[in-house]
Amino acid sequence: MATLKAAIPKGTRDFLPEQMRQRYRVMDTIRRVYERHGFSPIETPAIENIETLMGKYGEEGDQLLFKILMRGAKAASGQCDLGLRYDLTVPLSRFVAMHQNEIGRVFKRYQIQPVYRADRPGHGRFREFYQCDIDMIGAAAPMPEIALLQAVSDVFAELKFDALCIHLNDRRILRALIEVCGISVEQETTAITAIDKLDKIGVEGVQKELMERGIAEESAHRLLELIQARDSNEETLNALESLFADKSEALQAVSELRLIVGASHHFANTPQIRVSPELARGLNYYTGAIFEIQAEGLNSSIAGGGRYDHLIGMFSGRDIPAVGISLGFERICVIMQERGMFDDVQSDVDVVVAPAFSGALHAAIAFSSQVRSLGLSCEIYPGFDKLAKQFKYANERHARYVAVFGEDEIAAGTVTLKDMESGEQKTALISMLCLDGNRLRLENT
Repeated sequence: MATLKAAIPKGTRDFLPEQMRQRYRVMDTIRRVYERHGFSPIETPAIENIETLMGKYGEEGDQLLFKILMRGAKAASGQCDLGLRYDLTVPLSRFVAMHQNEIGRVFKRYQIQPVYRADRPGHGRFREFYQCDIDMIGAAAPMPEIALLQAVSDVFAELKFDALCIHLNDRRILRALIEVCGISVEQETTAITAIDKLDKIGVEGVQKELMERGIAEESAHRLLELIQARDSNEETLNALESLFADKSEALQAVSELRLIVGASHHFANTPQIRVSPELARGLNYYTGAIFEIQAEGLNSSIAGGGRYDHLIGMFSGRDIPAVGISLGFERICVIMQERGMFDDVQSDVDVVVAPAFSGALHAAIAFSSQVRSLGLSCEIYPGFDKLAKQFKYANERHARYVAVFGEDEIAAGTVTLKDMESGEQKTALISMLCLDGNRLRLENT
């Protein structure tokens, strides 16, 4: 039989036990913080109807959808009726439309699940990756924005991230700036798509792309000037305000950003706040405030989101206010690994039970149950090999303790417990087993 080549698709990964423990630690921290802030968990399917996904992400996002061919006799047609979810926001909007009567008027959800993008993989970017989202549905700005940003700041504080910068903007501000520069409404989306590439291709690259997209050179040049942030948030907001004297929506956006900036000074870790008129976030569904969070020394964001008041209405027939933030879970894990932010490797198992002969099996099983009842993990060595081999196995499993059941122990109703860190070893009655703090020990007989 021919041997198959062992390989996985580009942009996907296998995770070893140590990596999974690290990932679970990050997930558990995120869950704990989100629930502390009053968010409830949901899940949605990995696959959605193709019409649910298409047309929600902009021209480039739609191209990155993984589409699923129709099955059976229709597969040859090349038509697709399903797709893998691109993010967690569009499925949430569909979810809210379907479950409005079950979730209440204001709904605070968190969701930690994988998403899929037919992207070209790069450093810290994958085709299958987890997102960790929080959203608040049914409440107008800016209180939900403040609540979400505070929750995310708490997450990064607990993960020991420092020197964070929260970049803030508003789609209403961006649209008003585009209008001020004489760019037509029809060209608004294409202009935002180009601006969203500013951090990748720079000012000259964006100016060139704007012109290639049919925007006049003078308008492109002025837009790139106007989206530059000033020395302070107050100066930036004042400059925007002076431009929008007759634009009520844009003035409302400036007012809301002022409130968010003021409230952020009370967040955990007191992250730096920067009003960034150049921030675009290329997805089509944003309607109000948008934000990205960066960590010091990184050129890309580790969290981002914004308000999307019209997206749910595409499924429900009526607009429902909504705002959300997505954490870049994979990027966070990569950064923490590269910066040595994880603790030392923990044991695969707390206790390995070593039965020296077949007659010790029943005692080993009973003892393992007793250990687990104390809240520790425990496994029995899968055989009756010499103790040297069983101790070697325990070392490979990074076990903290080995519990030996030999002929003498079985005859006396005792167990020999060895602490693999200190080397301390003690034999006592099984009934004397107890947990002292996080240490397992045998009381004196």
